[in-house]
Amino acid sequence: MSSTTSSPGSSPDVPDAPAGNAPAAASGIEMKVVAPSPGSSGARPVRTAGTKARAYPAYLAGRLGGAVVSLVAVLVTSFFLFRIIPGDPVKAMTRGIPTSANQLATLRRQFGLDLPLWRQFTDYCAGALTGDLGMSYQFRAPVGELIAQKLPATLLLTGVAVVIYSALGLWLGTRSAWRHGGLGDRLSTGVALTLWSVPSFWLGLLLIITFSVGTGPVPGMFPTGGMESGGTSGLPYVLDVAHHMVLPVLTLVAVGYAQTLLVMRSSLLDEMGGDYLTTARAKGLRDDDVRRRHAVPNALLPTVTMVFINLGHVAAGSILVETVFSWPGLGGLFYQALSVPDLPLVQGLFVVFAGAMILMNLLADLLYPLLDPRVGR
Repeated sequence: MSSTTSSPGSSPDVPDAPAGNAPAAASGIEMKVVAPSPGSSGARPVRTAGTKARAYPAYLAGRLGGAVVSLVAVLVTSFFLFRIIPGDPVKAMTRGIPTSANQLATLRRQFGLDLPLWRQFTDYCAGALTGDLGMSYQFRAPVGELIAQKLPATLLLTGVAVVIYSALGLWLGTRSAWRHGGLGDRLSTGVALTLWSVPSFWLGLLLIITFSVGTGPVPGMFPTGGMESGGTSGLPYVLDVAHHMVLPVLTLVAVGYAQTLLVMRSSLLDEMGGDYLTTARAKGLRDDDVRRRHAVPNALLPTVTMVFINLGHVAAGSILVETVFSWPGLGGLFYQALSVPDLPLVQGLFVVFAGAMILMNLLADLLYPLLDPRVGR
């Protein structure tokens, strides 16, 4: 009869663990540690400098390809979209003028409106790709020249407005998020939401009534429209243009800054719960340094997109604001072309507006990897 001898602390019901494995003495569960074999997928791949160098060109190529596809879609859309607008351009241009059927046919042949639709489309695409946007029906001038004449006024007006309301929105959005829940946050957010919901043309009309015509104790201080009074040059001309810009710029800033503020506030609120901010504070950094050097740079990506979209709007201008204030820019030109409709001019302006947006989005995509190295890797 044999006896079984067990060592102290061992259990006869639990077999000895195989050599090389770590036993779980308390639970009796066998734990195995298996090292990944060479060439297996157990180890996580490590990106090398060569991999990162190859990743950015691929990222760049993808963004450029997307921009080209978007531009082709714009060309197609701009042609067919404005062909469904009711109205005959030839009859609109000859309205009030006695015109025979032969004269109308001659005008249609002169403008190429008698050609099949597919032929008009191919001619339009061929001209647009070579920079020839056609001849305006009502102005009897090349569309490219008309756009070049009006572009400086639009760039001046909307460029100044975009710079002001982007900077204002970034600053107020950062302060609102950093002190969220306070009186300043509630006040600035409420004002921004209110102004964002106001139609720009309606706000422009209110400003004209209040500060141009004058109402009650408020005298008329600013012109009702236009870009200049005429008859000035040098510094008086600059001051005159600035005087005419006050109300339209104020309208664009009041309506536009709210979007930047809200996007920046939301992005920064998402970053404020990050552990890296707690670590930065634990190192003894001041609150302003934590916000400026750590939180704000990480919250900039969505806001950068918004700023570049706003820059794309610089070329497009604001059709309603320019029309209300009789500003001689691309917005007013688009309104005039749409009322005919002047198809070559409308199509050319649409391509310029959309092309500016595509270009700004592409620049924003190329800037992302500089702000966040994780993008494009």
